[in-house]
Amino acid sequence: MGGAVKRTKFHLILIKPTHYDDDGYPITWLRSHIPSNTLAALYGLGEDCRAREVLGPDVEIVIHPIDETNTRVRPERLMAQIERSGGKGLICLVGVQTNQFPHAVDLARKFLKGRFPVAIGGFHVSGCLSMLPVIPPEIQEAMDMGVSMFAGEAEEGRFDIVLRDAMNGTMKPLYNYMDDLPGLEGAPTPSLPPSALSRNEGGMSSFDLGRGCPFQCSFCTIINVQGRKSRFRTADDLEAIIRENYKQGITGFFITDDNMARNKHWESFFDRLIELKENEGIQLSLIIQVDTQCHRIPNFIAKARWAGVYRVFIGLENVNPDNLLAAKKRQNKITEYRKMLQAWHTSGASTWAGYILGFPGDTRESILRDMEIIKKELPLDILELFMLTPLPGSEDHQTLWKQGVWMDPDLNKYDVHHRCVHHPKMSDAEFEQVYREAWKSYYTPEHIETVARRHGAIPGRDPAEPAHFMTMFKIMFEAEGVHPLEGGAVRMKYRLDRRHGLPIEPIGVFHYKVAKNFWHKLKIYVRLTLEGRRIGRMVRNDPKRLEYTDLALQPVMDDDMDKLSLFADTAGGGAAVNKRRGEDLARAKVAAQQNQQRLAAAE
Repeated sequence: MGGAVKRTKFHLILIKPTHYDDDGYPITWLRSHIPSNTLAALYGLGEDCRAREVLGPDVEIVIHPIDETNTRVRPERLMAQIERSGGKGLICLVGVQTNQFPHAVDLARKFLKGRFPVAIGGFHVSGCLSMLPVIPPEIQEAMDMGVSMFAGEAEEGRFDIVLRDAMNGTMKPLYNYMDDLPGLEGAPTPSLPPSALSRNEGGMSSFDLGRGCPFQCSFCTIINVQGRKSRFRTADDLEAIIRENYKQGITGFFITDDNMARNKHWESFFDRLIELKENEGIQLSLIIQVDTQCHRIPNFIAKARWAGVYRVFIGLENVNPDNLLAAKKRQNKITEYRKMLQAWHTSGASTWAGYILGFPGDTRESILRDMEIIKKELPLDILELFMLTPLPGSEDHQTLWKQGVWMDPDLNKYDVHHRCVHHPKMSDAEFEQVYREAWKSYYTPEHIETVARRHGAIPGRDPAEPAHFMTMFKIMFEAEGVHPLEGGAVRMKYRLDRRHGLPIEPIGVFHYKVAKNFWHKLKIYVRLTLEGRRIGRMVRNDPKRLEYTDLALQPVMDDDMDKLSLFADTAGGGAAVNKRRGEDLARAKVAAQQNQQRLAAAE
């Protein structure tokens, strides 16, 4: 008589690491705001490997996804768990950005002491290997410690290879697939188990429908990591992703494509989501990223809203054409900004825009002037301010590296929230000061009320919603000292998790500092929360709220280009207007010639 064969367990630990705060403690929250697409993609690939039994029929792959933005990583406990079931496993630190690399190496160091194989992948490794002629010292040092580096993407069987090597104890120092980016059609479905998603606010998940970007922005890493040639999933892939998550009760998603408007399948994607909504009642809440030309695509905004898009991230970047040209952001036309933002605003969607400070032409005066222009003339909701940062993997970083220009050696600061280079016109102190001033300038109580009133003028919109989000951004910056996009609910800090090389604080000192900081933050939280709620209620209860209008909401007119500061006062604004008028004139001449040809043919 035969008995059941006992299967060996292979533990696949997938960790999306956070990075350190200014005191050297990992930035972890009780609940995080933004779900990790990389973690979902790798979990999906891991599930596919498990289903296909890539390690053999007698090996069970057990997957542990951990997003460190909302879950403390306890290496000792994880290693003990692996040891109890046979000692076979692999620790993957996934989606590691440059600012997360020091912490990822610190985590790897602990797992290596337990003699477990560790691999690090993500934008820092891939970006450095794609743009630099040599392996940077921090990557080489990690490899010398015994960490395996993974560059590129893990679809098309690449993950299978890594798992087999880990199982057999033959991990390579480097897996480099940067010259062979995989297709996405039919790739395993990105997903995460409910236990992992429960720590995201709102239980939201994420996935991508395309990778790569055709543009040439010099500050961007995506074009050099994911390639200039875009690759796409299919509408059938999208439906499979939605259905898989819908079974778990997940209906909110952040679609992480860098630019959904340039995904050539956008319409078939939206049509499929609309079909699921109308025919089966699968109603979704979606966040997408778009460019500043998306409103010119027929039906794009209308179908996006119908499909469930309620928030859009827009790469506005700057209002000065000279700065945009310097960054090779030629696709951004300030003459289209008002039309684009008004189109989204009228549709009822919330607009969140990225904005970069620190271009070579910037000064303190020009930055603060631009904040006022944006507030008065553009119907924008959330403005996400970033410091221009030479991220490894970008053309900017490559250029400075070749020139031997100083860049801050502490990679933990490369979070677009800290200064990493010297500015040609501003001192270090002045640049850092105006960055803080710009945040305070945009998020004033008066402007929060203005944005709330703009939303309150749309029937069916709740003006308290933008007031709430703007208040939360203000709280993250003023109370927590972090960029709002890496914020969350209830900061968690652990004494023994401090950055490698920094002293572990005595227990009494540590908890005294935590308590003191807690009360300081609590005062800010209470004050700003009450202020935001007051503004939201005031606008919501205003009987004349539907009558509100201001300059930003006024219909776009031809003579705007002669009147608005957006065109008159910005660097290169006048040239942009002249170029736009020249293009309009040329199009009018072509149209007139075509009309004459039609008349002649009719005669």
